[in-house]
Amino acid sequence: MKPRYTALAEKISERFGERLKAVRSHVGELTYEVAKEDLLEICIGLRDEDAFSFDTLIDVCGVDYLTYGTSEWETNDATASGFSRGSVPENIVPAADTEFDARRFGVVYHLLSVSLNHRLRLRVFTGSGNPPVVPSVIDIWSSANWFEREAFDMFGILFEGHPDLRRILTDYGFIGHPFRKDFPLSGNVEVRYDTERSRVIYQPVSIEPRTLVPRVIRDDNRYSEDLKDEQ
Repeated sequence: MKPRYTALAEKISERFGERLKAVRSHVGELTYEVAKEDLLEICIGLRDEDAFSFDTLIDVCGVDYLTYGTSEWETNDATASGFSRGSVPENIVPAADTEFDARRFGVVYHLLSVSLNHRLRLRVFTGSGNPPVVPSVIDIWSSANWFEREAFDMFGILFEGHPDLRRILTDYGFIGHPFRKDFPLSGNVEVRYDTERSRVIYQPVSIEPRTLVPRVIRDDNRYSEDLKDEQ
């Protein structure tokens, strides 16, 4: 990590203590995890205090950690049935009494200090509530407006205090949130122009679910380490 970021990390640790938990980085970036009840107070401090001066919010994005850290392809066996990354239609809208894993949905904030040329990343988890909710930072950085609407549209994350939280990318009446890991890859409806009715109509998806089969795993002398050409 660069010396100036090491110095910034020390200031953050001294000022906020355990309220900001450092997230390990392999590329020398500063990322911190904050509890959602502390989010607004800490964001105001990061913006207004001279030691930080994070006056610009570059981006806000949602994250669905449903299958984080797992891989269908890490296997020593081939399969005849294959894997499907698709989802069944019943998962498009979870039941009202559904509780999520407390660390399933996250919101990530990318901050910039123009005067100090520092960058910082914050991450907050929404908890187990349905729907997932975090406070809006629109009163701290006005640029959060459309970013929070996008995260709401794509992930179904609500931002408490947002003055105009509505969809921004999907169509009117769209059901579900496309970036959730349990949303069907093919969607739930398709749109086409009906020449008989002379209008656009919606109908159930006609795409067949796609099943993926991993590459064949071979284990013979062609793949022996002793027989590979030396570079």
